[in-house]
Amino acid sequence: MKTEQEYIKDLTEIRSMMERSTKFLSLSGMSGVMAGVYALVGAFLVRQSFYARYTGTILDYSAVSREDITGNTDLFVITLSMLVLAIGTAIFLAHRKSGRNGEKLWNAAAKRLVINMAIPLVTGGIFILILFAKGMLVLIAPATLLFYGLALINASRFTYDDLRYLGFIQIVLGLIAAYFVEHALLLWAIGFGIMHIVYGIIMHLKYEK
Repeated sequence: MKTEQEYIKDLTEIRSMMERSTKFLSLSGMSGVMAGVYALVGAFLVRQSFYARYTGTILDYSAVSREDITGNTDLFVITLSMLVLAIGTAIFLAHRKSGRNGEKLWNAAAKRLVINMAIPLVTGGIFILILFAKGMLVLIAPATLLFYGLALINASRFTYDDLRYLGFIQIVLGLIAAYFVEHALLLWAIGFGIMHIVYGIIMHLKYEK
């Protein structure tokens, strides 16, 4: 005859199995930290690349023109490098974590996660291209924060619930950046840089220690 503690243990194990089958739990907190570091470095390099054209301690993002962006190859190199490094690090650390847990990286939960993140991200990417084509450059940085926040909230249903809080923060920062467009780069650095680092540390201590 099983004791009450044994029944509780069995129920806990069943719940854990069900959660692993429906949620992608191989996300690493350290990938968030690294993504934040990449974003801060990238924001600094972007500011430096425009420093010769615009003076001041904080880059007035609203003064940047379309010609400044299209004529600055460094900007595209920095942006692409940040994206590749962030995604590559996340995949590498997730693969290592899933291996330690004896799970497949690319499973049904991972597919649902990717699809639900991709919908807002692809929509946001197209919207940003439209903003660029129309010359509405001051809204590009706020739009990246807003759509990324929506993607995180959408994806949180298929991974750690804590992800939604990071999503809400990104949306709030995006709205603030849309109003104070002259400080959009600074707010972008806070959202993608500092908040990723804070979130990654919290997730690492909460789920990986």
